[in-house]
Amino acid sequence: MCKYLALAQEYSQIASLEPKPFVKWAGGKRQLMAELEKNFPTKFGTYLEPFLGGGAVMFDLLTKVPNLKCNVSDLNSDLVLAYITIRDRSEKLIESLENHSKNYHKDSTGYYYEVRKQEPKNQIDKVSRLLFLNKTCFNGLYRVNSKGKFNVPLGRYTNPNIVNRENLQSVSKILQSGKIKISCRDFSSIIKDAKKGDFVYFDPPYQPVSDTASFTSYTHRDFTEDDLERLADLADQLNSKGCNVMLSNSNSKTVKKMFSSGWRIKEIKANRAINSNSQKRTGHKEIIIKNY
Repeated sequence: MCKYLALAQEYSQIASLEPKPFVKWAGGKRQLMAELEKNFPTKFGTYLEPFLGGGAVMFDLLTKVPNLKCNVSDLNSDLVLAYITIRDRSEKLIESLENHSKNYHKDSTGYYYEVRKQEPKNQIDKVSRLLFLNKTCFNGLYRVNSKGKFNVPLGRYTNPNIVNRENLQSVSKILQSGKIKISCRDFSSIIKDAKKGDFVYFDPPYQPVSDTASFTSYTHRDFTEDDLERLADLADQLNSKGCNVMLSNSNSKTVKKMFSSGWRIKEIKANRAINSNSQKRTGHKEIIIKNY
């Protein structure tokens, strides 16, 4: 009886935990959530997000509205596989991460670079490798070279939370809702799904504000200015369909020019959670663009 009660209490605690992003992702929105919430539409249908990344906005919305219908996607196939694996096979994934954690604490440097050069084919191994590297690499940076190879060096961590069992279980539980569709595709595909009254949030790789500020290599292909123009055209189409559209980006003159007609632009203060220079992670401005 005591064992049963203990298990029931543990499950209750897991169920009540608010799910949080399970990866540290460049452009993650957890630190800006309070400001973003102020700019959400007051009423909408389906939530659509084609640059899902760490999913901070989606998790925030689902915590408040558990039955919210979501249609989310990302072009990074490894990241999308991680979401699907956590949803469907979280316990197997946790077991694999626990094994990574044990080996890492025996020889952090040697084991990190051994795992980094691996190319697993098994679903669980692929995702656990991604999460392990994300928790132990330099500054939680996800970066790949032109061949799609992860190339970030080892970070300096005393005791990284490699497994984070409780959060993975919480994320798994909320993703098991039949109202959440997760896919790997180009952002432009969203035009086929968005309907009048839906809420579409774009959080693309940011337009660089200087020659040295570019960080767009989340996949093996960069997010170019041509892609930004495609995004602006898509946003106009969604606006014409009657969708609630909101975008985040850097405080770039190029971005502001593309959205100068008929869009509301608001500057906000933000910290860069991921930057190779820690002194450049604070005190910069970003913009929120919306049509409502």
